[in-house]
Amino acid sequence: MNNIEKECKELLQKHKINISSEIDFDVNGKVHTLSFEYIIDTFMKASDESKTVFLTALKKSISMKEVGVNEFFESMGKLLLMTHLSNKIEV
Repeated sequence: MNNIEKECKELLQKHKINISSEIDFDVNGKVHTLSFEYIIDTFMKASDESKTVFLTALKKSISMKEVGVNEFFESMGKLLLMTHLSNKIEV
């Protein structure tokens, strides 16, 4: 686990946010469920700059309390799903 990933997870723990929380996404009638932990783990595979941006955005969302955190992970989950689905589209 890299330092940024560790800091993200510790931030959630510090603010009593369950890292196992899940968000359901309906994509064309099929439900995809992503946990906060999965979203963090996946974004931590990106470049160092992207990891830092993720951490900064997470910190800002935490300052907005629970609503901000939920919206943050919902947005990040949508981004992951769109990226995944666009990689499967054949032109």
